[in-house]
Amino acid sequence: MREGMRVGLVIPALDEAAAIGIVVQSAPGWLDRIVVADNGSSDATAEIALAAGAVVVRERRRGYGSACLAGLAAVRDCDVVVFADADASDDLTEMERLLAPILAGQADLVIGSRVLGRAERGALSPQQRFGNALACRLIRLWWGARFTDLGPFRAVTRGALERLAMADPDYGWTVEMQVKAARLGLTVAEVPVSYRRRIGRSKISGTLRGVLAAGSKILWVIAASAMRRPRVGPGPTTGLPVTRQPPYLDKRRSRQTSTRS
Repeated sequence: MREGMRVGLVIPALDEAAAIGIVVQSAPGWLDRIVVADNGSSDATAEIALAAGAVVVRERRRGYGSACLAGLAAVRDCDVVVFADADASDDLTEMERLLAPILAGQADLVIGSRVLGRAERGALSPQQRFGNALACRLIRLWWGARFTDLGPFRAVTRGALERLAMADPDYGWTVEMQVKAARLGLTVAEVPVSYRRRIGRSKISGTLRGVLAAGSKILWVIAASAMRRPRVGPGPTTGLPVTRQPPYLDKRRSRQTSTRS
């Protein structure tokens, strides 16, 4: 629990036996629940996650979004939900960065930006960088919301989740959340996070088929959302602009500077 809010962590996983134990054990001890959503793994992912202390839910319908939805069902009593990948690429010790704007009442959704933070060499492939940049550019052009990344490491309030009504079953999950947040005028912030080379081989960026499928789905989600609702410009109708450097970080740095002087 953090400042009176129950916080749950959802980790969608598919054949991540080599990494899942490390990920679960690296999660902060103050989390109220850690849920690993096993998406039909053929290895020992579920058993290792259980041994590491996580709650395991099983979702046989394949797809990143399907696993996330299954995980959400197990954290219904949490006020804030954090999402992270199961391949150890996200640094869970940085979770406080995601939660700070929410706990301060400054954001409904916080995206961990690998672009603003430090990405280890080789952690983000060229196709990932290009796809993220293109998707963020299209979202800005259509809805006026400024994003730098579609990173999987993110935190969202229970109230925002209810309004978002997430539904995408696969690769479009992260972009669906950001597009809907922009359309609904939710207050969204971005904070810099680290990103490491994953353990094991990626099911998406590691294969041509995965890259093409993910890229086409992301573009489809943006296009379909744009056709359902007319474009609006930046301003009050889209909520507060995405914060690249949240105010709470500025204040913290100011205090540190004054203390040093």
